[in-house]
Amino acid sequence: MVKRAGGSLLLSIQIDHAHHHPVSTQLCVALREMILTGGFAPGDRLPASRTLARDLGVSRTTVVEVFSRLTAEGLIESATGSGTFVSAVLGGDRPMPSRAKVAASEPLAPKLSAVMQEAVSHLGERQRLPHAPRAFTTGLPAFDAFPRAQWARLSAKWLRGSLSDVMGYGDPFGALNLRRALASHLRGNRGITCDPEQIFILGGAQQAFHLIGSMLLNPGDKVWFENPGAIGARNSLIASGADLIPVPVDDHGLCVEEGLRLASRFRLAFVTPSHQQPLGSVMSLARRFALLRAAEDADAWVIEDDYDGEFFFAGRPPPTLKSVDTTGRVIYVGTFSKSIFPALRLGYVLAPPALVATFQTILSRFLQGVPSHTQGVVAEFIDEGHFAVHVRRMRQIYFERHEALARAAQQHLGGLLEVVPAKSGLHTVGYLAPGLSEASVSRGADERGVTVSPLGRFAISPLAVSGLVLGFGSSAPPAIEAGVKVLAEVLRGQRRG
Repeated sequence: MVKRAGGSLLLSIQIDHAHHHPVSTQLCVALREMILTGGFAPGDRLPASRTLARDLGVSRTTVVEVFSRLTAEGLIESATGSGTFVSAVLGGDRPMPSRAKVAASEPLAPKLSAVMQEAVSHLGERQRLPHAPRAFTTGLPAFDAFPRAQWARLSAKWLRGSLSDVMGYGDPFGALNLRRALASHLRGNRGITCDPEQIFILGGAQQAFHLIGSMLLNPGDKVWFENPGAIGARNSLIASGADLIPVPVDDHGLCVEEGLRLASRFRLAFVTPSHQQPLGSVMSLARRFALLRAAEDADAWVIEDDYDGEFFFAGRPPPTLKSVDTTGRVIYVGTFSKSIFPALRLGYVLAPPALVATFQTILSRFLQGVPSHTQGVVAEFIDEGHFAVHVRRMRQIYFERHEALARAAQQHLGGLLEVVPAKSGLHTVGYLAPGLSEASVSRGADERGVTVSPLGRFAISPLAVSGLVLGFGSSAPPAIEAGVKVLAEVLRGQRRG
């Protein structure tokens, strides 16, 4: 068995230090429940005691005590020099989560050339922004910190496998080993209990949005969309014939009451609750429940785009909308573009039970799936524990780069750009001082080798503020500081002009 450096991410475990039950009891119950209900497979490696203690904010002594209790119960076993593993004797007799029950599928929406023509005309003359790793390009992870040697080893290992697996047609729903790895990861790290049957592997999140829109929308159906909001999802839904309703966003996320005022009967809602794209706010629990109630009343679906939820560095990550959904209306979309790298073009959909059969029908009849080699390597990357180690490392790196941006902004951008502190992800926003044009600043910065995205690019209807979206994930602190100095010069020149 390959030794896994850090073990699984178990951030969904909640420890209440004010609870009348001791911390050790809470942790023991949580781990026991995960093991007995399928969260771990026999032979899965648990995190090292020091790692788990650090992740959960408890003492290592507590974790060691819990491991001893679970060992005495026969649920886990230790191997000297290798770590702690789920007992192999649990192979076939433990209860497993129930399979997703599928309901009647929705009819396919027509795809007309007129719909696409309308989408193209709606997008106008907007040009694609540069995606070079320079300050302050958005949407790019830290290429310089990716474990290329491990990836190359896993890729070579996969290519030496069976010819059928390497060269043949893959499962249109996605490789089963990757779907199982994702189900385990989502349960432990994002607090989502699901079955591999509900997960479908696609060619990136944008393909997922387009597929969902084509599946559930008829031309003219009203869709709540965050304003400002994610450009890729917006374009995909427009191409599906959606009538996008721009719903404002504040510090608590999507303004549900305003959405109800604008369109109480809607077919679909799109949200980024863990890290609003692009403003960065986290949707409050009250707003999440209000959105779920509104969707239930309107018989609507909700797309949750969790594009960079892995990288919450301001304490414990907030729960996903999917993890609190009891209505079965949330369609959860994830991507590996930020957590691994975008060239994979690999994303996934976690479908609610009522839509599983619909996804199975569409994917089996109309799509051939994504490359099996890519899926196989990603599955190995997760199963061997490298993904968990990578996420932990990148979370720290992004925090350091965010802090470098905050320090440089405080020193050089005072009175020009108010940079908002971020809690997560790879970008933040800065609000421009009165009199400065975000389009002019963006053009001037690009001429100096710095990429800043105008906030207006993300908006469907005009915003009351002007600002810039600043990516910090792909640039090391020295490049960030140099970029801030250039941006300050551009801003001062624009203000004089």
